[in-house]
Formats: sequence, structure tokens, C-alpha cells
Amino acid sequence: MSDHTGTGLDAGRTGPGLGRASSGRWAARLRQRGIGTSWPAMVSWVFLVAIVLIALVGPLLISADPVRQTNAALLPFGSPGHPLGTDDLGRDELARLVHGARPLLFVAFASTALAAVVGTGVGLLAGYAGGAVEQVLMRAVDLALAFPSILLVILLVAAAGPGTTSLVIGVGVSLAPGLARLARALAARETARDYVVAARLGGTRTPRVLVQEILPNIAGPMVAQIVMTLSVAAGFAAGLSYLGLGIQPPTPDWGYMVQAGQEFLYSAPRLVVLPATLTLLFVVACNFVGDDLRDALDPKGSA
Repeated sequence: MSDHTGTGLDAGRTGPGLGRASSGRWAARLRQRGIGTSWPAMVSWVFLVAIVLIALVGPLLISADPVRQTNAALLPFGSPGHPLGTDDLGRDELARLVHGARPLLFVAFASTALAAVVGTGVGLLAGYAGGAVEQVLMRAVDLALAFPSILLVILLVAAAGPGTTSLVIGVGVSLAPGLARLARALAARETARDYVVAARLGGTRTPRVLVQEILPNIAGPMVAQIVMTLSVAAGFAAGLSYLGLGIQPPTPDWGYMVQAGQEFLYSAPRLVVLPATLTLLFVVACNFVGDDLRDALDPKGSA
């Protein structure tokens, strides 16, 4: 009912005032749900939304070609037509930063989605089935966790060859075991509850119990952990691009931009500092947002 209060008054309003009022109502609703109640969380939410919008819309708004080489190499900040200057090949740095957000975010989100599907599926089945099924699945998970994640990613990507597809698969597979362990613990806890026991005794099939009964009740902590996993995926993606195993040139990518600019660290530090800072801020923001979601969606688990 409260959503419709003041509808008659708002009907005649237009312009930025109504936009600010609508934004305020959304912010108030989020705070009521316990989301964005601290200033680090609020800043992190704003930054993540801004980065996603830049990755999606930014390339359409930037007229400069991020891969076009010119003779205007290493122009400084504030150069005419190049607000952030140019790199050693005369390419516009602002265009490269804006266009470089999309490949990194695509790999981070896609690999996290893959890890979430595989890890949550394995953990759900192990926690629900128990017994020999759980032992087999979790021993495989423990074996994967015992192997250093970054080394596993490098081996998978090197075996499949550099590129976006191999990077997504490598990072996703390496991050799935961590999510599987959390999902197993949560699913095992829920399996012992009365509503799951009643569903099983009532003859409900296993897939339906997992998807309709258990999964919604573990979604809160899983979503929070998946968001924090996103930061790890972004770090892996940037690191592998830095090593030459990720996004391949001439496609702009923040990780590769750091590697390409390190030669000019003293003469043009912006070529390293700008993409490295954006990557770092994205990773930190994901962790703050993940903590915020955990506190809001699973207050008992975070207490």
C-alpha cells in the first residue's frame, strides 16, 4: 500500500525532482532490507553499477578507436582530443580503458556463473544424498582444493590455448570447488529439516526437492559467496591477461594494459596505474558488496 501513497501528487511532477525522489525511495527500500547500510557498502554498490554501465554503454559513447595506432605516442594527461593521453603506440588511453572493461567483466561474470552452476550443483547433490555419493563427490572437491588455484587455471588455459573461452572455463573450473563445499554444508543442514523430510516422505522426486525446496533456502549465503567469488575471478582474469594467457591483443584489456605499460612505469606511470587501480577497486568493491549481501541475506550466518 505504501508504494502507491502520493500517486496523485507525483502524477503532475516531471524533471529531475521526480527522478531524485524515485532514487530516494529505491535507496530507502534497499536499506530496509539491510543492503547498503554502511558507507563502504554504498560506495562499492555505486562503483560496481558504474563499472557495469561503462562496460555495456561506454564503448557506444567513446568515438576514439581503442586499437588505432597513431604517431601521437605517449601524450600526457589533458592533451587535445585525448583527456587521459595516449599509450606508446599512440592509442587513446581513455578509449582503451573504457573498451577494456568489457572483456574483463565478461570473463569474470561468465567464469563465476560457470563456477556457481557447477559448484552449487555438486554441493547440493552431495549434501542431500550423503553416504557414498557425498564421499566420492567431496573427495574430488578436496583434491581440487588441494591443488593451487592459480596453477590449476594456468594449466587449464595453457592446455586449451589463450583466449576468452579457455579463460572462462579455466577460471570457472578452478573456483567451483570452493562454492561446492559451501553448498554441501548448507544443503546438509537443510536436508535434516522437517520440510525436506516431509517432501521426501511425500514422494517428491530428488531434482524437485533440490531445486524447489533446498536451493531457495540456501540462496542467500550462496549469492553472497558468489559475489565475492566474482572478485577472485576478476583477479585471475587480469593476472592471466598480464601473463599473456588471457584476452589477446589487440583487444584492450586491463590486465594486458598493465603488462604493456610497465616498460613506461617511470616515464608514463598512468599506463600502469589507471588499469591496475580500476582492477583493484573492482576486486575490493566485490568483496564489500559480498559482505553486505551476506549480512543482509544471512544475518544468522554472519553473526
